[in-house]
Amino acid sequence: MWKTIILKNDRFQKLPIIRLEFPYDFELKEIVKGFPECKWYLKERVWAVPYTPTQVSELLQYFKEKKIWLDYSRIQKVDLPDKHPELPQLDAPLHSEIRRFKDWLRNRRYSEATIKSYSEAVAFFFRFLNNKPPGSITNEDLEIFNRDYIIRRKYSVSYQSQVINGVKLFFNILEERVLDPEIIKRPKKAKSLPNVLSKQEVKDILQALSNLKHRFMLVLLYSCGLRRSEILNLQIEHIQYDRGMILVKNSKGKKDRVVRFPEILHDLYGEYLKAYQPKKYLIEGRGGGQYSARSLAEVLKAAVEKAGIKKPVTPHWLRHSYATHLHEGGTDIRYIQELLGHQSSKTTEIYTHVSNREMREIRSPIEDMDIKI
Repeated sequence: MWKTIILKNDRFQKLPIIRLEFPYDFELKEIVKGFPECKWYLKERVWAVPYTPTQVSELLQYFKEKKIWLDYSRIQKVDLPDKHPELPQLDAPLHSEIRRFKDWLRNRRYSEATIKSYSEAVAFFFRFLNNKPPGSITNEDLEIFNRDYIIRRKYSVSYQSQVINGVKLFFNILEERVLDPEIIKRPKKAKSLPNVLSKQEVKDILQALSNLKHRFMLVLLYSCGLRRSEILNLQIEHIQYDRGMILVKNSKGKKDRVVRFPEILHDLYGEYLKAYQPKKYLIEGRGGGQYSARSLAEVLKAAVEKAGIKKPVTPHWLRHSYATHLHEGGTDIRYIQELLGHQSSKTTEIYTHVSNREMREIRSPIEDMDIKI
């Protein structure tokens, strides 16, 4: 059973911190001491770390590897004063250039999320360089921006790649010039394995709630391997009951796909429709309209707690578990790729690393020894 640490906001000497509260446990204390910047505050008699926007994520990553569960439900976002000098506003000519860039991206059907991230990246780049004319930009400017803006402000590896790709595309398309981002050594993004629940844990979660809508929602999420956005966007017309299929429209990468609608769900689906009578979306809020992502997360959290599972389970954990359980059951990785809607098989192959299908067939050398244990 995983040990638990409760995280809470507080302020020591007017500085925001995160308290790590737990009953005294020598081994747990030694692990807590190992987290960077974690200090024992004698007066308050508590371990704590400085608050940063990414601190909870870093704590989750560190303690997950130690098999310790963090309860961060009491943590609230804190507005921190900007330690860095304010960047100048973008001037009018560059505003116009970025509008042209956004139009180009839209005409080529880039997603709105990508358009937003790329155009904001280009805007920050020019603001950092004090509205330097595009024709005067050099590779050295890109290096300085990477070093003094992205790295100094401790932005993530993903954000660094996103910004550099956006700036590179802007110059390649609108300026017909190529900046060479390869001069910047980008750190490799950490390759972490997906979080997977056992079949028994999934069963306990799905059976934990008595509310029909909540139970149907979680069962559908796992049994079809859906992303959070996919289940929230599902409409009644997408359920192909007679064919036993569900049409997932406009998913990640603007792709449609079909997934199985298991027959075991059909009766539950009928009960749900009769009880809630949704108008458009399959799962709707109290006043109608699309169900919220926050409500979905809260429903899952309640089910996990009621099932007695001490893990920070998210909706995507159910998708990871679905894929892993399929592979362990003998489903070919190519079919799993189609069911999940992955563009590359390399994305799907990560589930072979957490599946124990082949692992169970490997004998330890000790099993071939004539030895009494």
